[in-house]
Amino acid sequence: MIWLHTKKLFIVLIGALLNAMAMNFFLIPANVYASGFTGIAQLLSSILHEFTPFELSTGILLFLLNVPVIILGWKKVGRSFTIYSFISVLLSTLFLELLPIIHVSQDILLNAVFGGVIAAVGVGLTLKWGASTGGMDIVAMILSRTNDRPVGTYFFTLNSIIIITAGFIYGWEKALYTLVQLYVSTRVIDAIHTRHEKLTAMIVTKKANELKKAIHSKLTRGITMVPAKGGYTEEEKDMMFIVITRYELFDLQRVINDVDPHAFTNIVETSGILGFFRKD
Repeated sequence: MIWLHTKKLFIVLIGALLNAMAMNFFLIPANVYASGFTGIAQLLSSILHEFTPFELSTGILLFLLNVPVIILGWKKVGRSFTIYSFISVLLSTLFLELLPIIHVSQDILLNAVFGGVIAAVGVGLTLKWGASTGGMDIVAMILSRTNDRPVGTYFFTLNSIIIITAGFIYGWEKALYTLVQLYVSTRVIDAIHTRHEKLTAMIVTKKANELKKAIHSKLTRGITMVPAKGGYTEEEKDMMFIVITRYELFDLQRVINDVDPHAFTNIVETSGILGFFRKD
């Protein structure tokens, strides 16, 4: 368990460092904006610098924006997920303050592409290990547990505000390059960790009851169980169906490996569901 937490902390640290490098070496110098709370912090920092006598860095604003979300996540989501997300935000703020803002390239397109790729690798690795980079990830986690509406709408709305505001203030060319960055980062995160809102796990196991209890202790999700039979061994087994969000994939994998490492699990994308998604 200690080794697992150590690896997770190391991944979170690497993810935060990559995010800060993407911002300070590529996106901030080129005035190309990131997505989510990071983009909002970057945009607010630019507006304060340009139009007011006050000045706050992107790192500090990112931390301030995440404080209420972290508190809400602690109450609504769970301690482990929220703690690692807070550590990720804290490390991102630290690295954003420590790393200098330098112009690696004068080409805006290269800055948008490489900034998007590097940031996405950091986010993807963090998500893959069961944490998040805070901000909209925690908001989406809360929304996915309280209603069945697609959280993609909220991501789209926030990113649209960033793009439109950047377009009005700094010109539509910057907004278009921001779109390029968003597209690149989404594709890279998809390659590392799924960005699909919901996934269906089909688990074939001989330890269905133990696995069911272990999953319910970690996830607030219903499980459907049907009898199954091995085609080659003809052993009697059970197949468990469970629909989860992408944020819960790490915890589900951990539970399966702990209870029945020999279980066969198939994870598929879920385009939509009808009926209840939560377990009351």
